[in-house]
Amino acid sequence: HDFVYASLNALEGVECLASQGTFYSFPGFQGVIERLPGIHDDVELAEYFIDKAGVALVPGSAFGAPGHLRLSFATSMENLQNALARIQAAL
Repeated sequence: HDFVYASLNALEGVECLASQGTFYSFPGFQGVIERLPGIHDDVELAEYFIDKAGVALVPGSAFGAPGHLRLSFATSMENLQNALARIQAAL
């Protein structure tokens, strides 16, 4: 949790609150959506990350929170480090 929380908050345009007893982070990516050409919402951003970074994130609009993406951190630290590095590189 702490690694994911810190890594997401280090990304320009991303705002992430600490998780409250779950194994998901639900950061806001509105700043990223506003600055990436051709990206208009969280669904397009999720598609962008799967295509450009090979990382699957769930659009927040599926949960009534447009502009957010859901990321599970119920995996190994190695997987998390690789995924967050790929997200950073795609941005």
